[in-house]
Amino acid sequence: MNSTPKIAAPETVLTTSTRVRCDGAADIRGGAALGHPRVWMEIDERGWAECGYCDRRFVLKGGPADQG
Repeated sequence: MNSTPKIAAPETVLTTSTRVRCDGAADIRGGAALGHPRVWMEIDERGWAECGYCDRRFVLKGGPADQG
């Protein structure tokens, strides 16, 4: 029996902009005070960027990483 816990996949956010920001609190009532420092990221040729604090992944709509 394998007792390794399953880790939930990071949240994915589709965006139309190649420049995105994350503060880890977009869905938290009370805002950024409960998240992490705001960081700005640039989506590159891979079509996605990932937040170093919360692992939220931002995927460019219609880009190479857009699976939808």
